[in-house]
Amino acid sequence: MSRVSVIGDADFNTGFRLVGICDTIEVKDESKLPETVESVLGQEGIVIIKYDFYKNLPVPLRVRVDESLEPTFVKVGGEGGVEELRDKIRKAIGVDLWK
Repeated sequence: MSRVSVIGDADFNTGFRLVGICDTIEVKDESKLPETVESVLGQEGIVIIKYDFYKNLPVPLRVRVDESLEPTFVKVGGEGGVEELRDKIRKAIGVDLWK
């Protein structure tokens, strides 16, 4: 089974813990955010990141996050939504599940 991790603030992470995702990383100091994202780039699975945190990443790191297939990053709580998730799934498995 793939690992699912969540990067967000306390309120964001609580919802994911309530549905059984235990691997949550709380970011209290946004200056530590790039370091936190770097720490999960080598893992397998899915990383759910709060959209506000994603948009505050340095541009080179944002590009790495966008191009990463392992782990696959899913941005939640802002712009992007379903279309972004659709594109990520298509890139990860090579099939558009919406067609």
